[in-house]
Amino acid sequence: MRCSVIRELDTLEDFLKHKGQLHCSVIQGLDFSEVDLDWGKLNFSGAVFLGCHFPKDTTVDFLIQNGAVVFPNLPNLPYNPYRAELYSREELMQGWTPREDQSVDKKIYDHFEAKGRAKPDILESLAQRIHDHAVDDALRDLLEGRVEGDGVKKVVAVMGGHGTPRTDPYYKKVVKLTRDLTRAGYFIASGGGPGMMEAANLGAWLAEVDDAGLEEVFTVLSVAPVYSDPGYMQAAQSVIDLHPHGHSSIAVPTWFYGHEPTNLFSKRIAKYFSNSIREDGLLAIAEYGVIFAPGSAGTTQEIFMDATQNHYVTFDKVSPMVFLGEDRYTQETMIYPCIKQLAEGRAYAEMLHCTDSTQDVLDFIISHPPFETEG
Repeated sequence: MRCSVIRELDTLEDFLKHKGQLHCSVIQGLDFSEVDLDWGKLNFSGAVFLGCHFPKDTTVDFLIQNGAVVFPNLPNLPYNPYRAELYSREELMQGWTPREDQSVDKKIYDHFEAKGRAKPDILESLAQRIHDHAVDDALRDLLEGRVEGDGVKKVVAVMGGHGTPRTDPYYKKVVKLTRDLTRAGYFIASGGGPGMMEAANLGAWLAEVDDAGLEEVFTVLSVAPVYSDPGYMQAAQSVIDLHPHGHSSIAVPTWFYGHEPTNLFSKRIAKYFSNSIREDGLLAIAEYGVIFAPGSAGTTQEIFMDATQNHYVTFDKVSPMVFLGEDRYTQETMIYPCIKQLAEGRAYAEMLHCTDSTQDVLDFIISHPPFETEG
């Protein structure tokens, strides 16, 4: 049976609404072990079950014989490869204490390392790819408005150094900038780690906080400026305790850099095993622009990846590339003049800007929305 539209069913409520008409449906990660259903009366020809649990008297053979495709659960994993939603900080931090890190996040990373981070076996690599596919799908649900019910997100991403201290002037600039971008209706995305990535999610979280309130937050965080300092996570939690009801943003970290803690200032976390999928995807979702704060080799790589997406119009739109740090990008590294030269004669030449002013960045993002082009 060919299907022009595929329905995704990832809650029991959605499943039951269809009254057994499950053809052209993908049923993801549901537990049917306690659900009273007469499976013999269901039409699941062409249905696909991803990692579901079934009652004992219903066998996978029965489902397959009646036209379903069943992706089974994979054993001995500390993560659910078929998860139907993004992570939250509460889920990833469960089990963490200041004296010992027994968090879900750490357990997954330890498993990742033990299975061979760069060269996992065939079953583990399959599980990781299925997991990252599920995260892709959950991220799409969020950005297209199906999770928070607020319409399609206008995503602006922030890149920058993971080792930037919380006391750095540019860390504070990024916090103020993402606060103001969130107020203006944009949805902030970051790589989900410490440094400039934390600053990006922090600013979005504090969208309702005035400048005096930001200074109070900076004082709280200054007791542990970098992620290797004792008390680093506790300082972040103190800010959350001070401002418990923040605005939404997205963090997109990876277990590939497991030594970097996932920052606590995003409600939604799209965490990947594959760093290449994570980096390319993060740049791809940022249709309304990418802001490059000062960073090192990783940020430089992301600049040229984003330039490549714009240069070849990989995702059908041209988006702003804004460089926050004139000395860093025009004198110390000469990256901005290089990108300017590369863009000559291309549509994205007019979407490049370099400044030290956060207000200038905000104005440029607002005045340069993404546009479609044939490349």
